[in-house]
Amino acid sequence: MDRLPRGRHGLSPEFVARNQRERLISGLILTLADVGYQKTTVSMIGQRAAVSKSDFYKHFDSKDDCFFAAYDFAVDRIRATVVEACVPNSTTDWPLRVRAGTTALLTLLASDPPLATIVLAEGLRAGRGIYDRYQAAVESFVPLLREGAPDPPGAVPVPPATDEAVVGGIAALLTRRVVDGEAADLAGLIPDVLEFALAPHLGTEGARRIISAG
Repeated sequence: MDRLPRGRHGLSPEFVARNQRERLISGLILTLADVGYQKTTVSMIGQRAAVSKSDFYKHFDSKDDCFFAAYDFAVDRIRATVVEACVPNSTTDWPLRVRAGTTALLTLLASDPPLATIVLAEGLRAGRGIYDRYQAAVESFVPLLREGAPDPPGAVPVPPATDEAVVGGIAALLTRRVVDGEAADLAGLIPDVLEFALAPHLGTEGARRIISAG
């Protein structure tokens, strides 16, 4: 997020306020990645964002308030990236949508470790309010996985609980890797995560055919 020019710039107060808020959110995300939630302070966030402490409190009541806003921003960015990746395949086969969404998700997280850190690591250390947001974020991906999903060949339909377990399992796997400092390597998990997501509906062999064709 770019800083505003010094001195008279002719920008509206609304634009300045929005820019400051966005920089503070970015500053918190980057600071968390460096020192973690407990060591992050309002002063550190402001220094990173080039926003004074007094201006920080014009936008947020506390570090936690800023954290909540940053967490919601990060989740919204991830969800928008996944949904956008699925759009070109929205009228085609379900496996192609899942492959596109999975690839977009892991590529984004690997390319932006601070984003992965706030959602999958530091978020779980920030108290109950964020944990509830984490759970809601994970659950919001279940309908994306189930929409248009086929029944497995020669078997009963896949119950919603199975897809809930799949999405929760993927989130847990990614969380462990991010906590271990391996966020930049998440793209390497695309084949494994994709097989895990596809197999309940296509069977293992069907899932592997989709992966190998990609």
